[in-house]
Amino acid sequence: MKAIIVTKNEAGQRSDKLLAKYLKEAPKSFLYKMMRKKNIVLNGKKMQGNEILQLGDELKLFLADETIEKFQGSISVPDGKSRGCDAGRTDAEGRVDPQKLPVLYEDENIVLLNKPAGMLSQKAQQQDVSAVEYLLAHLLENGSVTEEQLRSFRPSVCNRLDRNTTGILIAGKSLAGLQTMSALLRDRSLHKYYCCIVKGKMEGTQHLKGYLVKDRTANQVRISKEKPKDEAQPIETKYRVIASNGRETLLEVLLLTGRSHQIRAHLASIGHPILGDPKYGILEWNMRCRQQGVKHQLLHAWRLEFPQMEGALAYLSGKTFTAPPPAVFLNFFEKELLQ
Repeated sequence: MKAIIVTKNEAGQRSDKLLAKYLKEAPKSFLYKMMRKKNIVLNGKKMQGNEILQLGDELKLFLADETIEKFQGSISVPDGKSRGCDAGRTDAEGRVDPQKLPVLYEDENIVLLNKPAGMLSQKAQQQDVSAVEYLLAHLLENGSVTEEQLRSFRPSVCNRLDRNTTGILIAGKSLAGLQTMSALLRDRSLHKYYCCIVKGKMEGTQHLKGYLVKDRTANQVRISKEKPKDEAQPIETKYRVIASNGRETLLEVLLLTGRSHQIRAHLASIGHPILGDPKYGILEWNMRCRQQGVKHQLLHAWRLEFPQMEGALAYLSGKTFTAPPPAVFLNFFEKELLQ
């Protein structure tokens, strides 16, 4: 027999959904059969599977240990070699090293990471090790979660950054954290500021608008000022100049709409591509700057500003968090833009 006590991270969902997570290898027909036969009960009573679980509810599985183990399957505990991450975030045996996770801020609901270049936000292929795996390794290491808890709830990242874009990555540790941060990102009330170094001299501030069309086969996008006939997404990007040497300019960018490659493509479309960008940049300029260690786009998600909020994360209202740019970004800025 196995007893499952519903925690705040499982509450609010249907009972059959939780069972499907806990016994992920079991056919639905098996789960419903066990409920009909009262081999799986909720608070000591027969269940239908459509009950909305409350904090403290108890599910009991009157099943053999071998059956439970068979249908639970294995837990994907972080372990494996990180692919292409500049920061070298694995140990000598290729395992994720939670001690090296660049944590900016952590509480019971969220974690803010300073993602290095080369780290995926989420897996692109099964064998990848992404920021999610680093996050889980970190939370297991500090005792925030256990392997058993990962069977029914998995913390995860809430936003995405391109593989070689650095900076703040937001993760939810709790259900409230995941739901609140996802809602803030969706309604755009969470302000995300980036900094980047672009080609050419720019001045003042600008509010750019346009339309973005994805080319999925090339994993690239194109920008149009007028709405094209193709399926397109409206985009808005604001920027202000921080410094310029006449050849390059350091910008602060406020992302108003979060589309794939938006900042990179939008700035390139007005003649100011980001330094080091392999897709939208200038090859000759990029190659010349490789001598200064620039191997990826100098685009960094550097500041978050939280709105006034209510609910479980109200304590974050009005708070601001920043992430230091990587050394290559700071070195180029100091050597070129401050001269």
